[in-house]
Amino acid sequence: MTSKSDFTDSEWEVVREAPPTAGLVAATASSGGSFRESWALAKAFGEARQHHGQSELLDALVAERPHPKRYHSPEELEQQGLALLRRAVELVEQKGTAEELDAYRQFTLAVAERVAAAHKEGGDAVSSSEQAALAKINSALNAG
Repeated sequence: MTSKSDFTDSEWEVVREAPPTAGLVAATASSGGSFRESWALAKAFGEARQHHGQSELLDALVAERPHPKRYHSPEELEQQGLALLRRAVELVEQKGTAEELDAYRQFTLAVAERVAAAHKEGGDAVSSSEQAALAKINSALNAG
């Protein structure tokens, strides 16, 4: 099983930052709801802690409070955030098992989906701009 100790500090930072960054990409896809979306991000991590023991990698990941990097604009967040997701997946793929990689991808996408659904916009649970952001996130997680 892969653990935090299998990564250098800088690699772990990338792996750790990717799920909350996916949430931020989803949150900034449309306006409004930042409190609910922030709460949804924290709640996704809290609930994942309850599934402790299924993956050492995910256990280590959710044991830490999410601290996403700050970006200067939504465009910068999307461009650099999606690149961060691709890099994180590469690292987990290099050091982890196929099952851990799949779990990491699923968790990261689930965080983004949870954030996107946290605030209804225009009467829709997930707006069209959030759906587009989720598609980009999914694509970044499954690139390569």
